Amino acid sequence: MAECTMAGRTPGSAVVLERRTHSGQAPPKAGLVRGLLRTTRPRQWIKNTLVVAAPAAAGELFTPRAMVQLPLVFVLFTACAAAVYLVNDARDADADRAHPVKRHRPVAAGQVPVAVAYGVGGALAVLAPLGAAWLCSPYTAALLTAYLGLQLAYCVSLKHVLVVDLAVVTTGFLMRAMIGGLALGIPLSRWFLITTGFGALFMVAAKRYSEAVQLADRAGATRALLTECTAGHLRFVWQLAAGVAVLGYCLWALEEGGVPAAGVLPWRQLSMIAFVLAVLRYAVFADRGTAGEPEDVILRDRALTLIGAVWLTMYGLAVADW
Repeated sequence: MAECTMAGRTPGSAVVLERRTHSGQAPPKAGLVRGLLRTTRPRQWIKNTLVVAAPAAAGELFTPRAMVQLPLVFVLFTACAAAVYLVNDARDADADRAHPVKRHRPVAAGQVPVAVAYGVGGALAVLAPLGAAWLCSPYTAALLTAYLGLQLAYCVSLKHVLVVDLAVVTTGFLMRAMIGGLALGIPLSRWFLITTGFGALFMVAAKRYSEAVQLADRAGATRALLTECTAGHLRFVWQLAAGVAVLGYCLWALEEGGVPAAGVLPWRQLSMIAFVLAVLRYAVFADRGTAGEPEDVILRDRALTLIGAVWLTMYGLAVADW
């Protein structure tokens, strides 16, 4: 606790005290709203675009029903993810103050009171599945409820269970990829699920490995589980996951059973090249210990962004049978 205190006060309480000293009152509502919005991680909403994965893979992304349902599913999943972030930050406020980056989060910094974070998070956790049951399908509501239950269990205890913590975070990505298909009644390919699941595990383990490398001297203060899980183990996990993801994608791309492609070129098979290159490029950052948030890695590296665009183009041509 010595790192988290300043003359007997936590950094969060110091921020609140400073604001009260200058203004004579608590932070205004506008500041609270901005803090709540920041706590929901707007930059990470891009992860929720995975809801289009199954419809896109099935060639049903631009059907009238998809154009209505997918934006709605995106909003509902974002609300559920926001609920989890709010509850997580409220629970981890003390631990976050020991982290060089997380100490700036609104709850840890005192901009958003812990009680408010719990209240707003709880409201979103109730309203989002109810909205899904009313506006979408029972399967969509059930998956959102399962996502909330699993992620809240992670916040409370599962984050402290070795290996299980990686599985839970990975399952969150997999659920994002599944929900679009469930909302539209699209059958989900086993290879789609394998590729998505292990691809997510690759990125999650790479991020955890990078955190272990960068914060090795104070891992226990920032994430207690890093004191039990070695960097070598995490390296093994992301390497294994990358291999399975590549194998799963290749089998998925070759699933046509020998039927000749009607397009100009066998785009689905050719997309394997771009997919493998993307994994290899991402592995560069994983190996360096600089693979943070997946969206940051992808968007900040021009080569990886270009490879991803080529892969999307190839797969789009395959789906369009061009």
